[in-house]
Amino acid sequence: MTPNSRTGAGRRSLATLICGALAAGGLAAAGTAALEPGAAAASSHREAPLVSGTPQYDNTDLYAFVSPDKPDTTTIIANWIPFEEPAGGPNFFTFAEDAQYDIHIDTDGDAQGELLFRYTFRTHTKNEKTFLYNTGPVTSLDDPDLNITQTYDIELLKLKDQHLVSRTKIADDVPVAPSNVGKASMPDYDTLRAQAVRELADGATTFAGQADDPFFLDLRVFDLLYGGNLSEVGNDTLKGYNVNSLALQVPTHMIVESADQPVVGIWSTTRRKNAKGQFTQVSRLGNPLVNEVVNPLKDKDTFNASAPWDDAQFLKNVTNPELPKLIEAIYKIEAPAEPRNDLVDVFLKGVEGLNQPPHVTPSEMLRLNTSIEPAAEPKRLGVLDGDNAGFPNGRRLTDDVIDAALQVVEGELVGAANDLGDAVDANDKEFGASFPYLANPTEGSRGPLAEGVDSGNDVRNQLGDALRPAGAGGSDDTTLIAASAGAGALGILLIGGALMWWRRMRGRAY
Repeated sequence: MTPNSRTGAGRRSLATLICGALAAGGLAAAGTAALEPGAAAASSHREAPLVSGTPQYDNTDLYAFVSPDKPDTTTIIANWIPFEEPAGGPNFFTFAEDAQYDIHIDTDGDAQGELLFRYTFRTHTKNEKTFLYNTGPVTSLDDPDLNITQTYDIELLKLKDQHLVSRTKIADDVPVAPSNVGKASMPDYDTLRAQAVRELADGATTFAGQADDPFFLDLRVFDLLYGGNLSEVGNDTLKGYNVNSLALQVPTHMIVESADQPVVGIWSTTRRKNAKGQFTQVSRLGNPLVNEVVNPLKDKDTFNASAPWDDAQFLKNVTNPELPKLIEAIYKIEAPAEPRNDLVDVFLKGVEGLNQPPHVTPSEMLRLNTSIEPAAEPKRLGVLDGDNAGFPNGRRLTDDVIDAALQVVEGELVGAANDLGDAVDANDKEFGASFPYLANPTEGSRGPLAEGVDSGNDVRNQLGDALRPAGAGGSDDTTLIAASAGAGALGILLIGGALMWWRRMRGRAY
């Protein structure tokens, strides 16, 4: 937890809004019994016992912001599968086929979703007689050498009091960008990424696929709060890891109640099919780090299976948070007085005059005022530094939610001014300037070439030909053997193995 430089004017901006809300009775009038739930702070990687064992269903992060290059649209990004090791083959990272990946939108502040975007996935395998994800260099999403592919559908469900009003398929059989196996397998990943971005009807745009994990932080927070002595800080623990991302950009008028009520609440969930063929919710995410460091162990699995309208059961976790007490015990920084109504107002209701909808029902979700224009120069601390287009008004990819949330939890809004942080202020990769904004995933092969080896791919091409089923074209034995000449011992080994596989598939005796 290190100090950060920030303007006093920025610090006062959010404090003034909160104090105004408190003075107006926004919180006091609600009392405690009327307040319902959830909490505050930064991401959800392996945050609960049950879902940590099934990463395909594990939400990691949720982002929502007015699109900087298309301000009449809103972009929502939801990520799954934490800590994807780029070289984690041969079974690389796919979305689950027995899951419903849902993005919920509350248009009127009643803690219930009126719109639901549902993603479902199908996996396709070209050749089941090989262990390989790809059998040669992949240059397009329909390349015959991309052995395992996925496609997805999106349905838009409109709801009233959680009863279905209508169901419309808005995307059908859209291709997923694959895992970035490495530079030999995918020499031009930018092209694959671009082919996975598809425009839909009514001006919406969609993307699904692997991406660099956009969340940045020092996860040594779990080693007794950075080791108990701050001897190590500033290490981006998620550097080099990937996630599977869903990105959806929609015209803002599609998701708001009206021009006069532009605030939306957003959360994501995963529903998994059980043995009876029924779908059960197993993961949920709104504000970052809620289930990771706000909810205690006894509540984590319950939270993942619950809905915002039932969040009253978690209220005490917010008003009497554990983290400030731990910081006080280890670093002797006095914990703010409880109950922490300041946290309830910011993270469960939205800031009055900024992103709080009228007649709001307190509940845990991201809240975004879509009428606030994107900042020309975004500040990483968002609203806390005077940038009202950032966290906790939605969440942008560049928002440093760890530092912002830590400062608020430590009493920034109740007179305990501080500049605490983890000394990781930005992602290790730059984000894009246009949809889907995410950085490309780290590739599986990223080390230096061996001495005496160039970057040619003739051997790789022959390997792909060898693994294609009989009748699909490709090389004969002499071509394969010729390709191994000059490739060195490793090349001979690879081509020899490929030849054995090829012959077996052709039904020959080796």
